[in-house]
Amino acid sequence: MSVLDLARPEIVALAPYSSARMEAQGGAIFLNANESPWPPPQDAGRGLNRYPEPQPRALIDALARLYGARAEQVLVGRGSDEAIDLLTRAFCRAGADAVLISPPTFGMYAVCAHTQDVAIVEVPLRADFSLDIEAVLAALTPAVKLVFVCSPNNPSGGLVAPTDIERLAEALGGRALLIVDEAYIEYAQAASVATLLDRYENLGVLRTLSKAWALAGARIGALLAAPEVIALLRRIMAPYPLPTPSVQAALAALEPAAQAQTAARIAATRLERERIAAALALIPGVRKVLPSRANFIAFAMDAAPAVCARLLAQGVLLRDIGRHAQLAGFLRLSIGLSEENNRALALLAAAARDEAAA
Repeated sequence: MSVLDLARPEIVALAPYSSARMEAQGGAIFLNANESPWPPPQDAGRGLNRYPEPQPRALIDALARLYGARAEQVLVGRGSDEAIDLLTRAFCRAGADAVLISPPTFGMYAVCAHTQDVAIVEVPLRADFSLDIEAVLAALTPAVKLVFVCSPNNPSGGLVAPTDIERLAEALGGRALLIVDEAYIEYAQAASVATLLDRYENLGVLRTLSKAWALAGARIGALLAAPEVIALLRRIMAPYPLPTPSVQAALAALEPAAQAQTAARIAATRLERERIAAALALIPGVRKVLPSRANFIAFAMDAAPAVCARLLAQGVLLRDIGRHAQLAGFLRLSIGLSEENNRALALLAAAARDEAAA
């Protein structure tokens, strides 16, 4: 059985839009794409009057090296969100198929499913916020075409063991795609499960340059998957998904000197994460601090919504994640600069004292 047997047959048979840039490569005189022949006044030699490559080869090659994949296993798009949407549209029939998620987790899996009128099977994380493999396997139905696993998980911060990922990929063979979202893996000091791609054609791995690589504004993400899956998603992808300045920013970030600086910043973030976790645990009113392998910390605090609002009034934004059933009373703090973190900790301590005195 081919992994494409899991996809919507009408997508497999679809004749994709053929853009001018896809139809012809090379040449010095561009008269095939109805572009302006003049660059804009602010162009500075970037060629913004021309459509960009749909999948820039230099960027694909750089990301393949970075992630330990082959170029034909890499699809680049607008953050991880675009790949999630493409996977849902390509593999799930509206009103018939389903995706499986383990809340509390990243909200875009459910948003993309709802947009496509796809059912959602929920298998909550255990009380300790670990993935319940047995429950996931027990909840599978023939309608489930995609299983999303976030590792490290957002918003709880826990990592899923590679052995558990492998077990799921094996069990889902011929039944569903397993999509592992590794948006925060750089902070985890753990190997990517992309090493399993050649063994499991139903495995996909989401990566992004938005977090550790400091390019949230550039919107560059990647899906690593079997070449057949990559080719299928390109059939329904927008013709020109990657703006030229974003591609240039990504290539600059992947230069050796920039990579070395990023590695140092990741290490500093890990140290700061541990410092903040220890400091949070000492604040009166903080009831629990979840272990985190990402660049954020989730913690439970008395009067969490009021505390969050109080910090906002003083210019410090935290995330109230209490909308998740298992995270009532929890806030999420992203690791910032040391002085920013210190300001947040001081305000949290002051808010806790005031709440206790009230």
